[in-house]
Amino acid sequence: LQLVESGGGSVQPGGSLRLSCSVSGFTLDYYAIGWFRQAPGKEREGVSCIASSDGSAYYVDGVKGRFTISRDNAKDTVYLQMNNLTPEDTAVYYCALDPLLRCRGVVLTYFGNWSQGTQVTVSS
Repeated sequence: LQLVESGGGSVQPGGSLRLSCSVSGFTLDYYAIGWFRQAPGKEREGVSCIASSDGSAYYVDGVKGRFTISRDNAKDTVYLQMNNLTPEDTAVYYCALDPLLRCRGVVLTYFGNWSQGTQVTVSS
């Protein structure tokens, strides 16, 4: 089970990026998907997750109202739209799967099959 993400890059504060998380060799239909990030010198932290069962989403407080997670099961892809980015959002972003249909929250130990990570840099 492999997750592949794309869409990272460099933007100025206030800018937007959209990350994509696609799968190879299986379908996303039966998994919740989470997004995480790790800034230099910091521990990996959860950002958001989305259920497979009903598409319900969870966000940590720091990204609510700025980030939107969505999924297209027909394309086996999950997206993270990030708006109004700030330098504090600078990190390597990862997606991972939780072998449940619903989102239990972004607890690292719930998730596996981590993607390779993509760098997001927000700087003026």
